[in-house]
Amino acid sequence: MDKFLIVGLGNPGDEYANTRHNAGYMVLDAFAKASNIHFDDKRYGFVAETSVKGRKLILLKPTTFMNLSGNAVRYWLNKENIDVERMLVIVDDLSLPLGSLRLKGSGSNGGHNGLGNIESVIGTQRYARLRVGIGNDFPRGMQVEWVLGKFDAEDMQTLQPSIDTAVEMIKSFALAGIDITMNQFNKKHQGKTP
Repeated sequence: MDKFLIVGLGNPGDEYANTRHNAGYMVLDAFAKASNIHFDDKRYGFVAETSVKGRKLILLKPTTFMNLSGNAVRYWLNKENIDVERMLVIVDDLSLPLGSLRLKGSGSNGGHNGLGNIESVIGTQRYARLRVGIGNDFPRGMQVEWVLGKFDAEDMQTLQPSIDTAVEMIKSFALAGIDITMNQFNKKHQGKTP
């Protein structure tokens, strides 16, 4: 059976729940809820497993904190013997408008500490990443407060449909591959440019 590692980046702990930096966690939580599966607290992360039309999906929410996400990723890739081409990392992105989605097959970490750590630990940028826009409506020097701030009810109205779409994109990534999924979803979900 083909296996895929789907990684949602975030920080563990109640104080980080629903913060902008935890958009990756939120997408995987929605995926698990829709699939009626639960996360177990395992080594380096909360892990859940499901299958979609004969493909096995291992969902990972690293518990190493964002800046050490690579340790969890390397461990689960090795443990499950999954090729890096079958990994998708879901991550928050300041440079995209709130609720926009952008899927890429590889690329730079864009200054994101979680992606930067994964890249340095596994030694490649060649893995798929789904960026979830969190906007950047913060005063200069307040980036940390912004990413660790919580989404409010109005934000969630904008974000929830995108989270639901991201769940569909994960399935498409496993079933149809990165190129078809990019073609199908990227244009539709770029959000409004200011």
